[in-house]
Amino acid sequence: MAGENHSTVTEFILGGLTNWPELQLPLFLLFLGIYSVTVIGNLGVITLICLNTQLHTPMYYFLSNLSLLDLCYSSVITPKMLVNFVSEKNIISYAECMSQLYFFLVFVVAECYMLTVMAYDRYVAICNPLLYNIIMSHRVCSLLVAGVYAMGLIGSTTETALMLKLSYCDTLISYYFCDVVSLMKLSCSSTYHIEITTFFLAGFNIIFTSLTIFISYAFIFSSILRIHSTEGRSKAFSTCSSHLAAVGLFYGSTTFLYLKPSTASSLTQENVVSLFYTTVIPMLNPLIYSLRNKEVNAAMWKILRRKLFGCKCHHSFSC
Repeated sequence: MAGENHSTVTEFILGGLTNWPELQLPLFLLFLGIYSVTVIGNLGVITLICLNTQLHTPMYYFLSNLSLLDLCYSSVITPKMLVNFVSEKNIISYAECMSQLYFFLVFVVAECYMLTVMAYDRYVAICNPLLYNIIMSHRVCSLLVAGVYAMGLIGSTTETALMLKLSYCDTLISYYFCDVVSLMKLSCSSTYHIEITTFFLAGFNIIFTSLTIFISYAFIFSSILRIHSTEGRSKAFSTCSSHLAAVGLFYGSTTFLYLKPSTASSLTQENVVSLFYTTVIPMLNPLIYSLRNKEVNAAMWKILRRKLFGCKCHHSFSC
C-alpha cells in the first residue's frame, strides 16, 4: 500500500482469553483436546465418505465439503491460539493477521452457503423424490459447491481489501484472533463506511442464506405432514434433524456477533460466542451428523470391522 492509507503497524498483540497465568495451561489442554476431536472427526467424515461407495450421493458430497470447511476455518484460528497459551508474548505480524482474517472469512462465508445448499438438497429429496437424481446431477452438485467457494472468496476479498485501507494507531487486539470488528476498533481513521459495508455484506450473507433455508424447510415440513405413515414421517424428519441442529448452532452465534449494535454486548460475551462458533461448532458438526445418521454409522462400523478383524468372508454382505 502507498500513501496515507499505509499502516505503520507491523505487528499486533492478541489479548487472548485470559490474563491469569494459572489458567493458561488448563485452557491450552482444553482447546488442544477440542481441536484434536475437530481434526479427527472432520477428517474421519471426509475419509469415510470417500472410501464408502454407498455414501457417494449428493447429500454426503455436500457433507464432506462441510467437514472440510469446518476443519479449515478451525485450523485458521486454533493453532495460533494454542501457541499463544504457552508463549510469553502473544504477537501476530500484520501480514499474518490479514492472512488469518482473509482465510477465516473465506471459510465462514462459504459455510453459510454450504448449509444453504444442503437445505436445498433436502428440499429436492423430500419434495421431489422422483426427480432427485435428475435435478441433483453430478454436474449440478459440482456447480453448487463451486458457487459456495466462489461466494466465500468474493466476500472475504471485499472485506479484507477494506481492512487493508485502514491505518492502525493501536496494536492490542481484544480478541484471540484477527476479526473485522476487533481490527476496526484499533483504527485511527474513519471506519464508518467500512462498518456500513461490513454490516450489509454480513447481513446479505446471513439473511439471504437463512431465509433460503427457512423457505426450503417450510416446503419440507409441508411435504412431511402430508405423509400418511408414521414411519415415513419419522424417517423424513430424521434426515433433516442433523442439518437443522447444525444450522441453528451456526446461525445463532454468527447473527449475535455480526448483526447487532457494537454496544449491545460485553467483550466477554463476544469472546464466548466467537469461541463457540470458531472452535466448538467445527467439533460438534461431525458428531451431530455421525451420531444421528444410520448410514454413516453403518459405514463406519463396516470399515472398522475390516480394519480390526479383516475380511474373512469375501462373499458375505456382512464384511
